[in-house]
Amino acid sequence: MSIIFRSPHEVAAWRKTAQPKSVGFVATMGALHPGHASLLQQSRKENSVTVLSIFVNPTQFNDKKDFEKYPLSLEKDLSLAKENGVDVVFAPTAEMIYPDKYKYKVIENELSQILCGKDRPGHFDGVLTIVMRLLQIVQPSKAYFGEKDFQQLSLIKNMVTAFFLPVEIIPVATLREDDGLAMSSRNIRLSIEDRKKAPLIYKSITQCKSAPDAIVQLQSAGFIVDYVIDLQGRRFAAAKLGEVRLIDNVKI
Repeated sequence: MSIIFRSPHEVAAWRKTAQPKSVGFVATMGALHPGHASLLQQSRKENSVTVLSIFVNPTQFNDKKDFEKYPLSLEKDLSLAKENGVDVVFAPTAEMIYPDKYKYKVIENELSQILCGKDRPGHFDGVLTIVMRLLQIVQPSKAYFGEKDFQQLSLIKNMVTAFFLPVEIIPVATLREDDGLAMSSRNIRLSIEDRKKAPLIYKSITQCKSAPDAIVQLQSAGFIVDYVIDLQGRRFAAAKLGEVRLIDNVKI
């Protein structure tokens, strides 16, 4: 059974008492799925203990409605944590994480301004700030992030390097449904009809010859396309079905 901590002080006390040889860390906003399980499984293979955080971070939502609709499933998440041998679950409140009321934040001025950052002002400030705070609290040896959020992964790796943080960031390949749709906590918000359409994102970015061709294909199917862009050897896509924004990326 996982130990559940609510405050940074409890985590610090555990780290001091347990003195684990190596700590693997997986940061999540809950609504866990097999993609998260793959991160936890890799952490367990490579570390003496694994810590999972569950915290829906308000500072990375530029749309308040999106924050309010984010799926919450703590009991189910704790069950998945137990099944995957998680040693410690850190599930703090916003007051615990932001005692300063978000007066202090981490800002990146280049990569965070394109792709998902272009139309989501402040999003990556919130992402980098919460990851920085969690890394400082947990003090892991290795932290695991999925390649589905490749822009986020790149920013976190660069932040760790820039601030000389003593943690290794481990990328984990995107886990997909049988029809190719990248696993995401947001997928459960798709309507039945939109769930049938959603795999076209993966098909378009893998099968179309160019990014503009992929945009045309998605728009023709009823997607509202934020972008499909080829950048640094990868093809990135973000598009909406109804109120749900989906992202994906592949090597090209």
